[in-house]
Amino acid sequence: MAISAATSIWFPNLGIELKNVGSSVQVFGFEIAYYGIVIACGMVIGYLVAEWQAKRTGQNKDLYLDLALYGILLSVIGARIFYVVFNWDEFMDNPIQIFNIRNGGLAIYGGIITAILTGFVYAKIKKVSFGLLADTGCLGLITGQIIGRWGNFFNREAFGKYTDNLFAMRLDIRDVSSDYTASVSYVTEKYAGKPAALKKIMEIRDNPVIMDGITYIQVHPTFLYESVWNLCVLLLLIIYSKHKKFNGEIFLLYLAGYGLGRLWIEGLRTDQLFLWNTSIAVSQLLSAFLVIFAGAVLILKRIAIKKSLLKKK
Repeated sequence: MAISAATSIWFPNLGIELKNVGSSVQVFGFEIAYYGIVIACGMVIGYLVAEWQAKRTGQNKDLYLDLALYGILLSVIGARIFYVVFNWDEFMDNPIQIFNIRNGGLAIYGGIITAILTGFVYAKIKKVSFGLLADTGCLGLITGQIIGRWGNFFNREAFGKYTDNLFAMRLDIRDVSSDYTASVSYVTEKYAGKPAALKKIMEIRDNPVIMDGITYIQVHPTFLYESVWNLCVLLLLIIYSKHKKFNGEIFLLYLAGYGLGRLWIEGLRTDQLFLWNTSIAVSQLLSAFLVIFAGAVLILKRIAIKKSLLKKK
């Protein structure tokens, strides 16, 4: 997918037209993708939020600067590896493209998993509570997710199936994946064994919108849904953080909150990553696991705390 020129993005049922939305900007003769700029902004602002939370809770803020320096780099690598592993068909004939992330291709769950592992190792090295570190760091992590999703907006990706709801988004068909311009036989073969994914794509193809001689597809802006959902989760976590019962509780609430939102939003998307040779969406599977795991641990910890308080009485 490559956007050759700046084109309009429409939200027709809201009466919004965003004109001449490009995918990159020229700086001193160099082309810089908005995707990268947005991701970088998300990382910086995410760190600032984590630093703010550290100060707010009486922690050493420098601890989180070191963590951010390691975590950001490793998480980008982890996000790319995750995407490549579950989308290998895209790279097997041209593996050098593994290193090209200008047009997207970062799977957030790969970044989250890497960030958690980095935080765990870092906590061991610094001899600090991983639960406390995770409680603070996850606020920065979800802030990065809120902002980072807008990179998908500029890349015209990570959208959902056809819709005519209030937030329906129209994209120039020339700017999106070849799934919407290639032959039916090609698309059918590409999604063989994945009937749900094929159905979403064909529904979009069967409902084009033609304006001024330009063909548009009309879809769910799932990147927007996820960004707004994560913003709500962030606000709730910040509000509750002063009332937490144990270290690690905010982190577990983050896992459950993010997982719950991603579970239903992922079901709308047309560009899901699947477990090899199956029609099982990886992100939905991981989301369901996070909700169940985090919910179970939260309940068990609450029961343990309650029992402890009763014994003291």
